[in-house]
Amino acid sequence: MENKKLHSLTALKEKRTALRNNLTPAEAKLWASLKNAQLQNRKFIRQHSIENYIVDFYCPAEKLIVELDGQVHFNPGAAEYDAARTARLNELSFTVVRFENKLVFQDLPGVLKEIESNFKGEK
Repeated sequence: MENKKLHSLTALKEKRTALRNNLTPAEAKLWASLKNAQLQNRKFIRQHSIENYIVDFYCPAEKLIVELDGQVHFNPGAAEYDAARTARLNELSFTVVRFENKLVFQDLPGVLKEIESNFKGEK
């Protein structure tokens, strides 16, 4: 089997950097609680690429991806793309959890608790 590079493809570096420098308000709020291993001592990376997908947040120790969905995700085409993307990431043994942006503002403790519930190992 071919050993294909999955993470941080060079071709996506510029786009990852641009996304990191322009977080949505919901991403910025969640990042404030995830950065510097604040959540159960788990390191998260923001705007990380896996294959040709750039995920909002990635925890390497847990193979956990956290995605935030704004209005752009609530149409049939985007929903179909998101479902195919999640299926592919699941095939690669990643767990994907999704939250609506508004939930980050309405119930950040609940969002963090749900993220923690997906942690498998002790840190």
